[in-house]
Amino acid sequence: MADRELQRVQTMARVLDVYLVDPLLGLLLPGAGDLAGSLLGLYAISLALRRRMSPVVIARMLLNLSIDALLGAIPLLGDLFDFGFRAHQRNARLLVERGESGGRATARDWLLVAGAALLFLGSLALAAYAVIALLRAIANAL
Repeated sequence: MADRELQRVQTMARVLDVYLVDPLLGLLLPGAGDLAGSLLGLYAISLALRRRMSPVVIARMLLNLSIDALLGAIPLLGDLFDFGFRAHQRNARLLVERGESGGRATARDWLLVAGAALLFLGSLALAAYAVIALLRAIANAL
């Protein structure tokens, strides 16, 4: 007998991504639709947590949802992106593939998560630089 929880995740991913419910929600309800799609996507992540999959795989799944939500929230351009990215399908595939290997992360998982962490640190550094430059400009103007 097939795994019912996994089938449920795959069905939800198909409805959200293939039948375009997630991108249409984002298009019709800007911001709120993207939030709703991300909240629905947390079901796959909760299943990965219950199955004790690698934290790196779970981080990759969260990264997929984050990219989908952040870029999908950009009016029109983000909606176009949302039609092609299919975060829920990616997460369902990760659940199936990594579940078959005992939930272990691959080198690609590690690279993607490490790259995302570096990108995050870079964005923090850029934000800090911008704040310092702004404060210096204000101080020089006074």
